[in-house]
Amino acid sequence: MTSATGRSGMESGFGDVQPRQLIVTIFGLYARAEHNWLSVASLVRLMSDIGIDGPAVRSSVSRLKRRDTLRSMRLDGAVGYALSPSMLEVLQEGDARIFARRRATLDDGWVLVVFSVPETERDKRHELRTWLTRLGFGTAEPGVWIAPGNLAHEVKEVLVRRGLDTYVDIFRGNHVAFDDLKSKVKLWWDLGDLSAQYARFIDHYRPLAQRLAKKSVSDSQAFHEYIPLLTAWRRLPYLDPGLPLELLPARWNGVTAGEIFNELHSRLDESARRHAVGVIHG
Repeated sequence: MTSATGRSGMESGFGDVQPRQLIVTIFGLYARAEHNWLSVASLVRLMSDIGIDGPAVRSSVSRLKRRDTLRSMRLDGAVGYALSPSMLEVLQEGDARIFARRRATLDDGWVLVVFSVPETERDKRHELRTWLTRLGFGTAEPGVWIAPGNLAHEVKEVLVRRGLDTYVDIFRGNHVAFDDLKSKVKLWWDLGDLSAQYARFIDHYRPLAQRLAKKSVSDSQAFHEYIPLLTAWRRLPYLDPGLPLELLPARWNGVTAGEIFNELHSRLDESARRHAVGVIHG
């Protein structure tokens, strides 16, 4: 991984990973086990271990505070930051999606979300579209969004939590007739773009998986590799609806990308955590 000390991002091979995204990853992984708090000194040290210098960290933290992702907080007299309640919810929702997601089967059927938002509340319409896209929904028709049926419980919980449930109706059902579903999903989701993003992930991280299969790394090196890896990966499960394999192109590369991520996660996670805990309590 090429580091970018003092620069605005980190070259990942498939788009720049921004320092603020790396900070959210670090808080999501380690702050929640530390009473949802990390000291400024710990954060700066951990970010330096992945090649991001102090000024870039401070600038990114300022942006995250303005967005109410982080909040300033003192603990035992030390200055630090905590995740906002809304961001804690986002991360909790993301845990299962990122680490333990089940691919849908044809037997799961489909979930449909139909919404109507008054013109005077256009901001709610934008928010609905944002969250449905984030959950992996595709657009069947204007105002009609579709996803595999196993996402029904998740979308209901998210929309209720965000106060958006009053604008929507949610339906569960099966495709009965008439067109071929495999041709339909190509219209509802941009599978070409998704496949291209998976291909970039594979090209970048397969060599790392091959190296680690032959040689272990230190805890600090594991941390250096794992944080950008997880930051790059965690957006992909939200872009991917997890469609049944029968409806996807042959040899769907999302499966290969998932296997590479799971392999690297199993090799790096524990060592990276040891390093992080050592810094936090050092």
